[in-house]
Amino acid sequence: MEKIIILDFGSQTTQLIGRRLRELNEYCEILPYNKFPEQTNDIKGVILSGSPFSVYDPTAFKTDLSGIRGQFPVLGICYGAQFMAYTSGGKVEAAGSREYGRANLAYINDKDPLFNNIKAGSQIWMSHGDSITTLPTNFTKVASTNDVDLAAYKVADEKTWGVQFHPEVFHTLDGILLLENFLNICECKRDWSPASFIETTVSQLKEQLGNDKVVLGLSGGVDSSVAAVLLNKAIGENLTCIFVDHGLLRKNEFKNVMKDYEHLGLNVIGVKAKDYFYKALKGVSDPEKKRKIIGAGFIDVFDAEARKIKDVKWLAQGTIYPDIIESLSITGTTIKSHHNVGGLPEKMNLKLCEPLRLLFKDEVRKVGNELGMMHQLIKRQPFPGPGLAVRILGDITAEKVRILQDADDIFINGLREWNLYDKVWQAGVILLPVQSVGVMGDERTYENAVALRAVTSTDAMTADWAQLPYEFLAKMSNEIINKVKGVNRVVYDISSKPPATIEWE
Repeated sequence: MEKIIILDFGSQTTQLIGRRLRELNEYCEILPYNKFPEQTNDIKGVILSGSPFSVYDPTAFKTDLSGIRGQFPVLGICYGAQFMAYTSGGKVEAAGSREYGRANLAYINDKDPLFNNIKAGSQIWMSHGDSITTLPTNFTKVASTNDVDLAAYKVADEKTWGVQFHPEVFHTLDGILLLENFLNICECKRDWSPASFIETTVSQLKEQLGNDKVVLGLSGGVDSSVAAVLLNKAIGENLTCIFVDHGLLRKNEFKNVMKDYEHLGLNVIGVKAKDYFYKALKGVSDPEKKRKIIGAGFIDVFDAEARKIKDVKWLAQGTIYPDIIESLSITGTTIKSHHNVGGLPEKMNLKLCEPLRLLFKDEVRKVGNELGMMHQLIKRQPFPGPGLAVRILGDITAEKVRILQDADDIFINGLREWNLYDKVWQAGVILLPVQSVGVMGDERTYENAVALRAVTSTDAMTADWAQLPYEFLAKMSNEIINKVKGVNRVVYDISSKPPATIEWE
C-alpha cells in the first residue's frame, strides 16, 4: 500500500498531520525522526514534523536526510523546515518574540505547486520561537507574512519544501489544500478508506495468525469491539474475547455490554472481579499507582482466564494511536500510563496483535460503521481503561463507586435524552475529594461535591469543553443532588486540553 512517511520530531501536532492526510484518503505512518524504513518501495513522500526544540540546541533531535531528500518529495513543517535550512547552511535564530497565533500570507509565489490555488491573504497559524533568517544558496523563498519574511521555501532541483507555519491545524484555513497539493506533487492515488483498511487488515490478520488461537480483552468500548469484529472476520472461532468487570464500570455496564455483544456473534467470556480489585486498591490515592494496580490486576485476572483456553498463542488488543502516543512520547515524557501498552505479552508469553494501532478514534468508528456494527457500540464515548478509579480523586471505596455510578448514570442518560450524547466526544462525572456545606430541607448537610466533564474533540489529542445548554446543566445539577445520596454540590469543568487532560487523573 502506498504511503506518506511522517517523521516525528516531537511536535504536539504531529498526529494532526497524519489525521489530515487520512482525511484526504492517503495512508500514512508516523515514525520516530531517526527510524526511516529500510523498505521504501511503497513510500510516495516524506513530511518532517515540528518539534519542541530549537535546531541549534545541542540536545535537539537530528537525523541524516541524505537518503531522503532528492529521493522523495519532502515537506518540512516548522522545525522540519528550519532543520533542513539550518543543516544546509542557512541561519535559524531566536525570534524577537515568540511567533504564535494567526497570521496571513502577504506574498505567495503563485507558480509554486505547493501553493496552487492558495491566494495572498490566506490565514495561517504560527507556533515557533525561532525563525529562518537566511536561506541556503539553493533555497528560494515562496511565501512571506508581514512579520516572517521566509514563511516558506523551495529547494532548487529537488521536490523539497519547508513552511514555518502549521498547515495541519484548523486555524490555517488553506492547510488542507496545501497538504493536498503536496500529495499531488507526490503523485499519490489517495485510495485509502475504511473499506480498503478492512480488506487489507483482514487479509494481513489471516496471514499473520493462520490457524493460531487468539484472546482479546474487551472493554465494552469502540476500540476493542472493532478489533474483535475484525479478528472474528479473519479467524472466526479461533478468537476468544474476555470481558473483565473490575467493579469500576458505569452503572449496569457489564450487563448492558454483554447484551450488546450478542449480536456480533463473538465468543465472549464475562468475568466478575470487583472484590479482587477493591481489595487491591484499598487505601491507594496516587493516580499512577491506581492505574498500575488496575493494570496489574487486569493482567492477573485476564491471565487466569486465558490459561483455561488451550493452545493460545496471541493476545489481541484494541490499542489505537493516541494510546501509544500518550504512553510512549518521543520526547521521553509520559503523559500517563495506558492499560493497553506494555507488560501483558511478556507475562503471558503471548505474541501481540494490534490491528488498530495506526488508527485514530474517529477512523475506528468509521471502520466499525463499515463493518455494520450497532450504533451504540460505534458511537459509545471513550471510557478510561481504569474506569471510575481515575474519576474518583483519592482512594477507592464501594460507597464512593456507588455515588459516582449513580451521578454518572444521571448525567449520561440526560445527555441522551436531550440529544446531546452524540455531539459530545467524552463525558462523565468526577467525584472530588471535597465536602461542602449545604442545606436540604431544614437540615444542614456536609457532603460530597462532583464535577461534570464534557468535551468536544475529533481524536483526543486536543479537546475543548462542551458548551452545554444552561437549562440542561441546571437540570442535571438538580437531579444529581436530589437523587444521589451523598452529593450536595455540582460544578462544571470548563478546562480545555491542553493544558488540562480530559480525565482528571
